[in-house]
Amino acid sequence: MTMIDSRCLMENGGGGGGSCLPCTPEEEKQIVEELNREAERDLKEGNLYFVVSSRWFSKWDSYVGRGGVDNLDNGKSSEPQDLDVERPSPIDNSDIIEGRSSIEGDELELVRTLLEGRDYVLVPKKVWEKLVQWYKGGPALPRKMISQGVFNKKQFNVEVYPLHLKLIDSRDDSESTIRISKKASLHELYEKVCSARGVEREKASIWDFFNKQKSSQLSSSNRTLEELHLQMDQEILLELKVDSSPSQSGKDSTGNELALVALEPPRSPMSIAGGPAMSNGHSSSYSLNLWPGSAVNSSFKDMDDGFGVHSSVRRVEKGGLAGLQNMGNTCFMNSALQCLLHTPQLVEYFLQDYSEEINTQNPLGMHGELALAFGDLLRKLWSSGRTAIAPRVFKGKLALFAPQFSGYNQHDSQELLAFLLDGLHEDLNRVKQKPYIEMKDWSGEPDEEVADECWRNHKTRNDSVIVDVCQGQYKSTLVCPICSKISITFDPFMYLSLPLPSTVTRAMTVTVFHGDGSGLPKPCTVSVLKHGNCRDLSQALDSACGLKSGESLLLAEVYDHKIYRMLENPFEPLVSIKDEDHIVAYRFCGKGAGRKKLEIVHRDKYTPDILRGNVGKYFGTPLITYMDDDSPSGADIYLAASRLLSPLKRACASTMAHSGEENGFLLEANGETSSGCNGQCEPRDQSMGNTELEGTSSQELPFQLFLTDDRYLSCKPIFKDSVIKSGNRIKVVFEWTEKEQKLYDSSNLKDLPEVYHKTGYRAKKTRQEAVSLFSCLEAFLTEEPLGPDDMWYCPSCKEHRQATKKLDLWMLPDILVFHLKRFSYSRYLKNKLDTFVDFPVHNLDLSKYVKKKDGQSYTYELYAISNHYGGLGGGHYTAFAKLIDENRWYSFDDSRVSPVNEADIKTSAAYVLFYRRVKTESKAEMGETSQAHAGL
Repeated sequence: MTMIDSRCLMENGGGGGGSCLPCTPEEEKQIVEELNREAERDLKEGNLYFVVSSRWFSKWDSYVGRGGVDNLDNGKSSEPQDLDVERPSPIDNSDIIEGRSSIEGDELELVRTLLEGRDYVLVPKKVWEKLVQWYKGGPALPRKMISQGVFNKKQFNVEVYPLHLKLIDSRDDSESTIRISKKASLHELYEKVCSARGVEREKASIWDFFNKQKSSQLSSSNRTLEELHLQMDQEILLELKVDSSPSQSGKDSTGNELALVALEPPRSPMSIAGGPAMSNGHSSSYSLNLWPGSAVNSSFKDMDDGFGVHSSVRRVEKGGLAGLQNMGNTCFMNSALQCLLHTPQLVEYFLQDYSEEINTQNPLGMHGELALAFGDLLRKLWSSGRTAIAPRVFKGKLALFAPQFSGYNQHDSQELLAFLLDGLHEDLNRVKQKPYIEMKDWSGEPDEEVADECWRNHKTRNDSVIVDVCQGQYKSTLVCPICSKISITFDPFMYLSLPLPSTVTRAMTVTVFHGDGSGLPKPCTVSVLKHGNCRDLSQALDSACGLKSGESLLLAEVYDHKIYRMLENPFEPLVSIKDEDHIVAYRFCGKGAGRKKLEIVHRDKYTPDILRGNVGKYFGTPLITYMDDDSPSGADIYLAASRLLSPLKRACASTMAHSGEENGFLLEANGETSSGCNGQCEPRDQSMGNTELEGTSSQELPFQLFLTDDRYLSCKPIFKDSVIKSGNRIKVVFEWTEKEQKLYDSSNLKDLPEVYHKTGYRAKKTRQEAVSLFSCLEAFLTEEPLGPDDMWYCPSCKEHRQATKKLDLWMLPDILVFHLKRFSYSRYLKNKLDTFVDFPVHNLDLSKYVKKKDGQSYTYELYAISNHYGGLGGGHYTAFAKLIDENRWYSFDDSRVSPVNEADIKTSAAYVLFYRRVKTESKAEMGETSQAHAGL
């Protein structure tokens, strides 16, 4: 659970009742913030939280001035931030509730695809009670806080999606849904099932009916449903006992009730690798029909059975071609697992007896349980033919030891891969007691000596098959920008996260308007540094538009047809501008610093805005120019407006202009405008903040302008002899009638392009636009300054410095994993890059990048790929893997496994690449390397 921002909770210092008078927005904000702080101080299992729709909560946020709820889209509110926000209507959670619920007890069910922050927020019970007291509405969606994880990895989460189990009644094959916490015990499940079906507890027998196959009988005990690996939406079977007398004692040797009962008498005493722990700490050892050297009996191949860790398992013909069932948005897990399960060295290791290497005492590990679960899964995959496997036990262990991957939301396959490699290493670490080793500062020794000493120190504390196979070493050089102090370290790595060169720059489309009315607006697309600032954008536009000496640009963001913000700070980061934003640049002669701005927004008189009653609807793009007079007259305003609109004038309007022109302005024949006032724009005196309008005249002008305030809430007409006194910005509404539409072409003000249109042709990356894996690696190895949040403490200066950092590859492992950094996250921007990366399948020669010259082969061959299709917060993961013995590639899409041509495995979805070292006999036998193809 992500707690509500601590900025965001108690009335009169507590949650009790207070005054009957309604609270002000500020009082509501303070009450909620205090209640939130109180809840954060008392986090414990069983606390009640309530799910609230983000759509409603963001309105409340805006109303009390909290700045809105952060969400995955970082969307703006439907109104500019400086508008007065109305008090929200009653709480409405209807948008996050399934239309019809078949849950027992008529409990409301949430839409399955919700994401916290984007779709809903979680509020403590006392906050919910206050919100209901103030606003009424609902419905209430209570959820309990649970504790997840084990050992020192426990954390609190709100169980937003409790377990849904499909209960099948064997008496009539009817199906109903049981909604229950995964932390509930089997005893609680029996009580709920028996109550729902009207069955006596003594006569009921419930079976784990996963995939509609009897897996195991669930005997009432205090073991939790999570410990038994029951999955969301899986089936359980209710049977009634014919004979109430027990056929067996139901007790183990310690007198505890067994939660799992074998379907058949065991034929061998081999225990399951990584068998679930009983509630008293004893291991549950249920058995499997397995003869030495044989495949798993077909009746067990989809079940949560296992292989003896002390035995070796022989591969069956066509082994390694089993798919993995999707257990509810677990494609990310299946993709990462298939890549690891097809890593040749890991296959060889886990098919042998690895029992002596399991480290149950390592406080950094998972007591060996993760390694046992992974080994069991690998053995099943390599001995089950083509039958899909349901990795229930492994998923349960993963949720136990890494709660961040629990639940049913999509996760990142690379983040899971990093956890698995580290977890497997710690579970299989041959070092039982890690010695303390003091790190030494580099003092000019040769790289070879320092690197060897660092690696020996690392191996003294870390020694496992993962280190043997997957860990390499790189050199890190830091240089202080002040005193030039150099720090060199040699650090281990298990994968390399490579930036895509396209992450360095981004294309931005800006529409350029002429602030003096000398031309029509034109869109201009430029390439700028992704982490640059507005000065970089202005300089790129200067060059692209061919600005003359003395000309300048004023950048602004347009939202809801008004200026949302001026981008006048040259150091404003470009990451604050999203791809879907609309950016304009106004081109002027001279600098604009200190000059008064005239901003003209457009409103269609005959297109009413239903949100604002009978007031015309705003449209188009605002126009901006500078005013040289501190107190311009109405005539000055009309002259400036006429100048800005002149490029929009239709050709047929020229003759009309000459017949009624006086002092540079068009007048109506009767001296009156055709538009007059409408809605809130009335000629009576209204408060205009620090803007004053003095003087009126019966002689009005042919197009009507209204002076408005900063919030566009009130406005009144401007006359020729009006005198306007205001601050640095004068905001004016231009009202378009049929006459203005005939005189001017407003189409040039419409359809403002986005900064970057994702669905356009530019979003499709072709191989001609591809970047090579080598260019990604070179970007990774390029010297760069550390970020302001990642300062280095210089031991010479005794201060934190923004040092430069340079990485070099020193030693590469047998298995080399490249992570292509397609996802970027920042405060303002969340994005995925679909850039096509051209990577070699054969003969990846990295020898020129490796600094250690030891005669080792640094030529690699691709054997697996984790792919991601789609965008952020969702999408789909698959894997390509090569069966080395067959020399053939296969596609693994959850349960579906199919052959794939080698020519088809290169796609823009490639996310994590797995390479294995190949031994090269000679350069002649190698032939032309991929490095030569890359032109290096």
